[in-house]
Amino acid sequence: MSNDSLSRREILAYSAAFGSAFLAAQGIAAEDAKAKVEKPKESPVAKQPGKKYAMKKSINLWALPYPQKMTLKECFQLCKDAGFEGVEVNYALEGDLCPETSPEQIKAIGEMARKIGIEISGVCSFLFWPYAFTHEDPERRKKGLELAEQMIKAARLLGTDNLLVVPGSVYAPWIPDEPPVPHDVALKRATDGVKSLIPSAKKHGVSLNMENIFANGFLHSPQEMNQFVDSFGSEQVQIHFDTGNIMQYHFPEHWIPILGKRIKNIHLKEYSKKVHEFNLNAFRLLLDGTTNWPAVLEALDKIPYRGYLTFEYFNPFPHFHEAIVYHTSDAMDRMLGRKA
Repeated sequence: MSNDSLSRREILAYSAAFGSAFLAAQGIAAEDAKAKVEKPKESPVAKQPGKKYAMKKSINLWALPYPQKMTLKECFQLCKDAGFEGVEVNYALEGDLCPETSPEQIKAIGEMARKIGIEISGVCSFLFWPYAFTHEDPERRKKGLELAEQMIKAARLLGTDNLLVVPGSVYAPWIPDEPPVPHDVALKRATDGVKSLIPSAKKHGVSLNMENIFANGFLHSPQEMNQFVDSFGSEQVQIHFDTGNIMQYHFPEHWIPILGKRIKNIHLKEYSKKVHEFNLNAFRLLLDGTTNWPAVLEALDKIPYRGYLTFEYFNPFPHFHEAIVYHTSDAMDRMLGRKA
């Protein structure tokens, strides 16, 4: 197709929507754009893997259609087959891992995973939002602490020492009718809540890993997070760093050196700054975003971090759901220097 029939204004409009590289590939971009995306000469030497990083691959079950289309055992087996070393499980109000699950049943879940050949990398839960330690309703706060206590015990029974904790929120943007909590009030409630859990966490050998989340209006900088964690003076209170949760305004490679050895666990979440309004669509499949992964991995390697990197995603594929698991495993292999 010739550019003769297209005005420069039209080409610029298409370029803004699809990108100049894409248009050049269609043969309709401006000549200067074509020059920018000209393919480099092929090298006869096979590409070698990049720098190898001694971190472990994990995936959160939210990326799989569980429990609607897959059983827990099927999820574990799929993740193992795809090459993952760990799976992060989610504590809910009902299901395989919930308050009604007996200690024996919880222990059996961990044993099943290890029999398949995969570890439980940590315990996560959405329940920290509706039952926040900082909620205006004291009954909700009480329920939140009770659930957190049960999660600590569940983590130990599953065979992991990692419990992700959302310490609280000033507000939740998806619940606009809920009144916001003043920051100083949120800080006191969050501090009191976490402090009350430390004895149980110590008894069971579980780390309470505080997660960074910009959408909760709370602990918005690495300095604030450090101050909050350090205020407890306890080895049981650490950090669960999420690379995507601060990407709208910050960069994970800038946080990591400041958080340092306080980082106990990681959510390796992709984010695209091309989406200018926060929503779940801003979180992408690995490598389909704007995260500077080489810089992030180098920063983690230097602190040094050697634990799990857990991919977290909230949109399981409706068809061929195993594809997302294999894609993620392959992407992580390349990121970690396991394959070219």
